[in-house]
Amino acid sequence: MKGLKLLSTGGALPGRVVTNEDLCRQVDTDDAWITTRTGIRQRYYCTESEDAATLAIAAARQALERSGLAPGDIACCVAATLSSPTLTPGIACRVQAALHLPETCPAFDVNAACSGFLYAAATAHGLLGTLGGRYALVIGCEVLSRLMDSTDRATCVLFGDGAGAAVFALREDAPFAVTLGARGDDAIRVGGTAARDAAPITMDGRAVFRFAVEAMPRCLQTVLTSSRMTLDDLDWIVCHQANSRIIDHCIKHLHAEPSKFYKNMDRHGNTGAASIPIALHEMEENGLLQPHQALACIGFGGGLSWGGMLLTYEGRK
Repeated sequence: MKGLKLLSTGGALPGRVVTNEDLCRQVDTDDAWITTRTGIRQRYYCTESEDAATLAIAAARQALERSGLAPGDIACCVAATLSSPTLTPGIACRVQAALHLPETCPAFDVNAACSGFLYAAATAHGLLGTLGGRYALVIGCEVLSRLMDSTDRATCVLFGDGAGAAVFALREDAPFAVTLGARGDDAIRVGGTAARDAAPITMDGRAVFRFAVEAMPRCLQTVLTSSRMTLDDLDWIVCHQANSRIIDHCIKHLHAEPSKFYKNMDRHGNTGAASIPIALHEMEENGLLQPHQALACIGFGGGLSWGGMLLTYEGRK
C-alpha cells in the first residue's frame, strides 16, 4: 500500500495571548492548580477579526508555499474542525478559494473533535488512492475560545485557538499505518445549532482521562504492529496536546523514552483538531524534523474518537 510522507507544514496563531494569571481574574483558580493538573501555562484566543477560517487559510498558505508545489498540484483539501464560522461554505472550500486550488480538487471539512487531523489525513490518503493525484493539503483548525463557558473553571482553563496545516505526498516507498475508531459517548460534548444549550464545551474530566490513557498506548501499539516496527524505530511521537499528565502516563505505560514525545501544551493549551499539526509545525520550524524520520501521531477526543498514524517526514523540495 502506498503511504503518506510529510512534505511541509504551516501554522497560524491568533493575536491574543491569555495566561493562567489572566484566567485567575475571571474564575476561581490559580496558576499552580492549572499547571500541575494540565501542564498549561498560556493559550491563544482569536481577536474579533480572526476565526477558524482565517487561521486555516494562513496556515495552509504557508504549508503550500514551503512545499515548493503549485496550487494545481494539490489533488484534495480536507480540513478538520468543529468550530467553523459557517456551516457552509466549509473551511476547506474557503481555503480552496483563497489559495486558488483547482476546481477538480475536492474540498470539505470533517469533524472528529481532537482526533480530527488524523481522520482528515486518513481521508486524504484514501482520496489520493481512489481519485488519483499525488499531493494532499490537510488542515486542523479550531476557535474553541468561542465554544467555552468562561465561568466554568473545569474547562475554560484547558482550551485555546489555532491552526496547523500539512502537505502530504503519496509515495510507494513510504512506511505507513493508520488506525481510527470511535465509541459513542458524550463525556465531551459541544452543543450545536440544534441543541437547546447551543454551545459550551462540557467534559467529564475523570472519564476522559481514563479513556485517553487507555486509547493512546493502544493506538500507538496498533500502528507499530501493523508496520512491523517498534518504539525504537520511531524518531518522534506526536500526541494530541490535551494534558501533560496523560502523555506522561502513556510514556510510563509503554516504558518509552520521554524525549521522543513532543509537548507544547504549556504554550497553547488544548487546540482540538489543530493540536497535532501545530506541534508538527513547531517541530519543523525548530529543526527537530529531519528527512527520513519516522513519526507516530496519536489523537483522542470527543466522540469519543481516537486515531493513530505512522508516517515519514520527507521535508521540503
